[in-house]
Amino acid sequence: MEKTSCLHFCFISCLVLFIIVGSWYRSSISPLPGYSLQTQKPIDHSAETPHHPLDPLTVKEINRVRTILSSYEPFSFTFPTIHTILLDEPDKVQVLKWRKGDPFPPRKAQVLALLNGQSHVLNVDLDSRRVTGHAINPSSGYPMLSMDDISATSKAPFSNAEFNKSIAARGVSSSDLICLPPSAGWFGPNEEGKRVVKVLCYSKESTPNFYMRPIEGLVMTVDLDTLEVLKFSDTGRDIPIPKSTDTDYRYTAQTKEPQMEPLNPISIEQPKGPSFRVEDGHIVKWANWVFHLKADHRAGLVISRVMVRDSENGELRDVMYKGFASEFFVPYMDLDESWYFKSYMDAGEYGLGMSALPLMDGIFATPDGNPFVQPNMICLFERYSGDISWRHSEGLLTDFQIREARPKVTLVARTAASVGNYDYIFDWEFQTDGLINVKVGLSGMLMVKGSPYHQAPNQDAMSGPLISENLIGVVHDHFVTFHLDMDIDGANNSKSYLKAKRKIAKTEKDAQIKLKLYDPSEFHMINPSKRSRLGNPTGYKIVPGGTAASLLDHDDPPQLRSAFTNNQIWVTPYNKSEQWAGGLLTYQSRGDDTLAVWSERDRSIENKDIVLWYTLGFHHIPCQEDFPVMPTVTSGFELKPVNFFESNPILRAAPAFEKDLPVCRSSASS
Repeated sequence: MEKTSCLHFCFISCLVLFIIVGSWYRSSISPLPGYSLQTQKPIDHSAETPHHPLDPLTVKEINRVRTILSSYEPFSFTFPTIHTILLDEPDKVQVLKWRKGDPFPPRKAQVLALLNGQSHVLNVDLDSRRVTGHAINPSSGYPMLSMDDISATSKAPFSNAEFNKSIAARGVSSSDLICLPPSAGWFGPNEEGKRVVKVLCYSKESTPNFYMRPIEGLVMTVDLDTLEVLKFSDTGRDIPIPKSTDTDYRYTAQTKEPQMEPLNPISIEQPKGPSFRVEDGHIVKWANWVFHLKADHRAGLVISRVMVRDSENGELRDVMYKGFASEFFVPYMDLDESWYFKSYMDAGEYGLGMSALPLMDGIFATPDGNPFVQPNMICLFERYSGDISWRHSEGLLTDFQIREARPKVTLVARTAASVGNYDYIFDWEFQTDGLINVKVGLSGMLMVKGSPYHQAPNQDAMSGPLISENLIGVVHDHFVTFHLDMDIDGANNSKSYLKAKRKIAKTEKDAQIKLKLYDPSEFHMINPSKRSRLGNPTGYKIVPGGTAASLLDHDDPPQLRSAFTNNQIWVTPYNKSEQWAGGLLTYQSRGDDTLAVWSERDRSIENKDIVLWYTLGFHHIPCQEDFPVMPTVTSGFELKPVNFFESNPILRAAPAFEKDLPVCRSSASS
């Protein structure tokens, strides 16, 4: 019989070995347009079956969902546009009870679709082959943009007479234009009632880095369903298009040598092969860790059922039920007519999985409901960069001659997404001491604003610094909110914090935390029903890294939609429907279905199954070093064991012997 336990929430980091877990299937599954073919041996996804209740829908299951919807009476005359078909995960209790070899809980799908301008949220039972739930417009927003939406609206301006006249007046050839449809956000009732995007254009003449050549002030509001240009704005005709000089970031385009001493190649190998393995397509086993890993249309990467072995008896112990990036909010600080709306929610409006670069296959659905493969969008690798897990030496003042140290080798699950101009790298890094290090890296291109200036004027009137001739790097923020369903030795959770003494948070409002540098606290998830031999409750703590808070007014429409960034830490009771911090339907939403709204219910969180939410933030004031492509900036947080183990869990780990890792040889003299 399973023990019931309670968790409290207490305030109280490259050895690259890519293991491709999937590839592109060439037969009946089409790759997403614009993605290159992979050269590794293809895997026939059409024959796959699930092995775990949390495994994503297979090709056969997505096809079955489409068949069921095709015969569903409300769609008998017109089949809706499918935006997502994803696994409707079983209830948590069912997943926790399931063991390999047991019958599966019923396989279900959740479908987000559009028909006649209305949002449809459907639940489909794959076993009974019927629709079991159907809600129309359950909240104010729409599903994320589809690739068809993006493709069609990018072409819409070219049939508009005003647009073509403006382009001709600027002396730009239409063959040199690239137009992109950023989301429009929501700015009051005048913008409700239809799906719209803002279309911006760039010149790609003489450079692939068209982001550095904006056609400033030219913005079109386009109806996503009719492709009609609803509003045409052209306020920047006096602003020149920045030149292409030095914008090409490709290695082959560089004409000057770097002004540094050359670096010799570095090669690190594992003669015996990788230390991890992937079973049944999704179960990862490495050192003392076991977890479920899958690709997700919206979150990009989802880690589930995370367990670590006890350092004393070897038993697997629960750490986290599910973790993923729930939303990504990027507001720009410019009130100009062609900039005010730039406040993007990248996960809910575009999908981090949809934008992922080829690294583990994801199987998603096209707008007509057919499956396609996003190839190799997750990679696993072990990393060793000379870091130390622990060390100590003696001999200076005592008779002991001790030189003890242990290398830090970690396992990383990574996905990388290019969402327009920005690139995001998400790492979940597992250490043998029980720590999980979550890191987010930002790179790619700035979203820049055309300027008449070649040198910096009085910057008080500018929304950011001049980063190159005729280019302003607009000040902006990035906020990533993570959903962390921590299950420390059990599922039930509560919240508390530790300053000089421990305090238990009893309700959701108690758990709304703004980090304060001069009011230090530690934030722990503990299980008071599971204690160490010394009587301490077992737990994990969240250790924030460098972060930032949103400075927008709480009544500003972009902040209303992204009110989940009002605090850095939230805790809510577990609710299967509360996964997306910006709401299930995010596009053009009004902020009526967000983490902040749920938390205001002030539900009890003491001795409950609870979810920890953490928002990681970046303030980005651009500089010249960000041109033409930004060096990667990284921040993150740690999930660190606290009294979870009886002592240092890697005390008995073997050191690195010279025969295994001969890395400490003296260098050749110059």
